[in-house]
Amino acid sequence: MLKEALYHRPKNNFAYAYDEQTLHIRLRTKKNDVGSVQLIYGDPYEWRDGNWLQRYEPMIKTGSDVYYDYYLASVRPEFRRMRYGFELTDVNETLVFTEKGFFETAPTNDIAPYFCFPFLHPVDVFKAPDWVKNTVWYQIFPERFANGNSSNDPEGTLAWGSAEPTPTNFFGGDFLGILQHLDHLASLGISGIYFTPIFKATSNHKYDTIDYLEIDPQFGTKEEFRQLVDACHEKGIKVMLDAVFNHSGFYFGPFQDVLIHQDHSHYKNWFHIREYPVVTDPLPNYDTFAFEKTMPKLNTANPEVKDYLLHVARYWIEECDIDGWRLDVANEVDHQFWRDFRRNVKSIKADAYILGEIWHDALPWLQGDQFDAVMNYPFSSLVLDYIARSNINALEFTEKISGILHSYPENVNEVMFNLLGSHDTERILTVTGGNTKKVMQLFVLLLSFPGTPCIYYGDEIGMTGGRDPGCRNCMKWNPDAQNHDLFANLQRLIRLKKEVPSFSAKGPLSFLTSDDTPDLLTFVKAADDEKLLFAFNASAVEQTLNPTLFRSAQQLINIWTNEPLNSDAAKVPPGDFLIIKWNAN
Repeated sequence: MLKEALYHRPKNNFAYAYDEQTLHIRLRTKKNDVGSVQLIYGDPYEWRDGNWLQRYEPMIKTGSDVYYDYYLASVRPEFRRMRYGFELTDVNETLVFTEKGFFETAPTNDIAPYFCFPFLHPVDVFKAPDWVKNTVWYQIFPERFANGNSSNDPEGTLAWGSAEPTPTNFFGGDFLGILQHLDHLASLGISGIYFTPIFKATSNHKYDTIDYLEIDPQFGTKEEFRQLVDACHEKGIKVMLDAVFNHSGFYFGPFQDVLIHQDHSHYKNWFHIREYPVVTDPLPNYDTFAFEKTMPKLNTANPEVKDYLLHVARYWIEECDIDGWRLDVANEVDHQFWRDFRRNVKSIKADAYILGEIWHDALPWLQGDQFDAVMNYPFSSLVLDYIARSNINALEFTEKISGILHSYPENVNEVMFNLLGSHDTERILTVTGGNTKKVMQLFVLLLSFPGTPCIYYGDEIGMTGGRDPGCRNCMKWNPDAQNHDLFANLQRLIRLKKEVPSFSAKGPLSFLTSDDTPDLLTFVKAADDEKLLFAFNASAVEQTLNPTLFRSAQQLINIWTNEPLNSDAAKVPPGDFLIIKWNAN
């Protein structure tokens, strides 16, 4: 065994409380290096005749990435405390891995070498809202979804869809337009809407906030927004708003005061200003988002700034009953602010969803004291590389996605915000080169994966567009411009997710892709005795499923066509997928 590859730490994603009684213990080993692993564990205070009382629990291999295998044991210590180590066996040796090193046999007269989980405190369990696990989100860029009231259009507004989107043009999207089309979302099966910013700002994207407590007039009034939220709730649709607390807009009142009064401004410490006078060109001499002079970075450690922004967070929940916050550029704001933000928000709406925009490893924000989840862009990138771009095969996808899944506790993965595209990325039909079969593969993978899935507006009807601003084009409401087959197939897929227990199961996936099937992505989800096999063939050649997968099956059903399948001839056509249900007994 390669001892240097073994890794465990009694915290974070390797040892954590899954719920108020259950501990998850993970171990990392070199790939294909260990035959079996057992967890050795016991209560630190249970002894008999001078020997520590130990229990053994087999650990299951839950996945492999490029270099490592990962093992998991789920245990429920009677007194919620535990000392533990690992017994590893291969063809040549058995050894015991502890916090203090390696032993040939497990020590029984001394617990000092063992790893320690001191106590499982219910207050320390990572808890995200349960409703999120069953939510299918839909992201709306309000300026481009629908224009329901032309009287509030900004000056120079263009006719709907009459031009290509640019960073500066307007088409008049508003709340009334969204309200008029809620049936479209309800029909699709949507149960949550994520709005990009709606607060007063000069741009069409509204990420340059002028006033966090006012609706931008081009979208409507506060009363109209309340009506929209109420209408969503009546249809079983949650509402999540986008907040930019990392930076304000150039015309935010306090920043304008600094520009006028310079170092005499009461608000000079609301920002990170390096010297006076304040200048914007050629580069700003104050911290900004990127080097964008119109987006000065807020000093969230300043008590006045913090009080103002926390008031904003409470205000929209209390005034309009929103259900969550998506937090822009969340990784550039100090951790203490987010801890205070969470306490603030959860104190007035305990089941509010707090989502951070972080594009990289986000474990420091997902300890239960800051965010419920982050936008899962690593998932997006891998899914698109596999299905849309064909840059990697199924085996490479499995290895890389397993690495991502093992980067977080299981109860974090269950609420991660999974997406295929957004207002910052190319539309998925564009990435696939117009291939709607690939788009359906993407949707199946999105909706079957652990987490809460999000569909970008217009993707359900086959809209295209490049990166910003191309992806921010006007929603196509002309039926002749919509792909109705794509909509109907996605509608059906969402219905299956809601109605088939093994489809909606929250547990981890069991990947079956191997060296023998590098071009066929397969994984199993299970609920009670029912199993569901998902198979994706992103290659250009037909792939055959291994019939031993179904050896115990009485009958195989392709739940997409609702037809029986012959396990000896279960084939996946090129660029297609299968979803197969069978009884596990």
